[in-house]
Amino acid sequence: MKVSIITVAYNAEETIEDTLKSLAAQDYPDIEHILIDGGSTDATLDIARKYEAGIEKIVSEPDNGIYDAMNKGLALCTGDLIGILNSDDAYADGSAVSDVVRTLQASTTAAACYADLDYVDRNNPDKVVRRWVSGPYKRSAFRAGWMPPHPAFFLKREAYEAYGNFNTDLRTSADYELMLRMLYKHRLEAVYLNRVIVKMKTGGQSNVSLKNRLKSNREDRAAWLINGLKPRPGTFVLKPLRKIGQFFRS
Repeated sequence: MKVSIITVAYNAEETIEDTLKSLAAQDYPDIEHILIDGGSTDATLDIARKYEAGIEKIVSEPDNGIYDAMNKGLALCTGDLIGILNSDDAYADGSAVSDVVRTLQASTTAAACYADLDYVDRNNPDKVVRRWVSGPYKRSAFRAGWMPPHPAFFLKREAYEAYGNFNTDLRTSADYELMLRMLYKHRLEAVYLNRVIVKMKTGGQSNVSLKNRLKSNREDRAAWLINGLKPRPGTFVLKPLRKIGQFFRS
């Protein structure tokens, strides 16, 4: 099984080397790495070129946001399975991708595999701030505010081809909408890898301010509406509340 990994970056000179090192360290033999850069003006591309032997393609041009960049990456992928590891993220160890493939291949029907994620201090990646433990998949959990962490989510390319890419009308919740569409609306089967495979540096777009958190909440609601789905009355209250327990797992 060929695995494509998309990395989206923009002015990421402080973090992208950790991302690229973690990909270079993977023991899985068939990885296609696609780097989509938004036209960085810092040293991001200089750093990337140090690792270009392991990067299938580097595209650097302006984009219309992170999800537009992800869609550019999807258009270039030729792998059977696709993951997204952005420039603030790194794989936790060298067997992350191979463990995902092994877990997915143990099922004859699954289209997706997801795992757990650690949020780590931006200046000290060894310091875990909170731990996102996803738990085994239950479709109904979406209505209770559940979602898997997108950087630890892998989906077969055939699912994108059948049901579409990221919805760029959404600016902060298109990853949530895509997983909701794939797993809840279209009932694709997902399997859970019970371990941390990604370290994400704190400071993500949807969580850096109350304003962005409120915007994300509105977009979460839109994700259900545009798919013709009906959430529970408390779905959008439970979704941010689920994060509280993550701080006690670190």
